[in-house]
Amino acid sequence: MKVIRKGEGSKQDNTANPMVMGGKVVRENLVADSPHINFGVVSFAKGARNKFHTHTSDQILFVTSGVGIVATEKEQVTVRTGDTVWVPAGERHWHGATPDSEFAHAVIVTPDSKTQAV
Repeated sequence: MKVIRKGEGSKQDNTANPMVMGGKVVRENLVADSPHINFGVVSFAKGARNKFHTHTSDQILFVTSGVGIVATEKEQVTVRTGDTVWVPAGERHWHGATPDSEFAHAVIVTPDSKTQAV
């Protein structure tokens, strides 16, 4: 067993990533050594989001704070603290903060999952 205390994960500033637009985005990797899951928390400044993309595995987002948007080509949904989003592998989508609220979500994918801009 391993306990990772709040703030102990490795943090990456993803703001300069070409997949990000609109403001600061930081990812905190919490479980990256498991052969079965990759787990972290992604924090978005007000108005920051990622661009349309896909993953090669399913993705689960659990909203930990704020108000955000998760969108596909067919719908755009506002999500709030406590909401869970399941994005099937290969589904074109984006997610991020609303203009008026910061937003953070926990994220689970498989360790071998690839993200591709589309």
